[in-house]
Amino acid sequence: MTDAINIANDVKYGLSSAIYTQDVNNTAIAERDLDTGLVYINASTIGAEIQLPFGGTKKSGLGHREAGGRGGALDMFTKWKVVYRDYSGRLQKAQIDK
Repeated sequence: MTDAINIANDVKYGLSSAIYTQDVNNTAIAERDLDTGLVYINASTIGAEIQLPFGGTKKSGLGHREAGGRGGALDMFTKWKVVYRDYSGRLQKAQIDK
């Protein structure tokens, strides 16, 4: 797991990442260590959920998060990361699929 995270983090972009696993320990490690704005667990990087802060790290995005309905002052002291988990065992389709 550590090698995969190091490879994923060794790029200049960090919008979103996804891992597939049934190991809860691996999900906790990925959530903590992946340097991306969104982390999907057992789901593809289908895009932002409108109710959650959307944005990336490093050279992804403009350095702030859009949407999510949070207070602006909190952004000055916080590094936001969205984690999406799916333990349904079903393959999730992109939001635009019917």
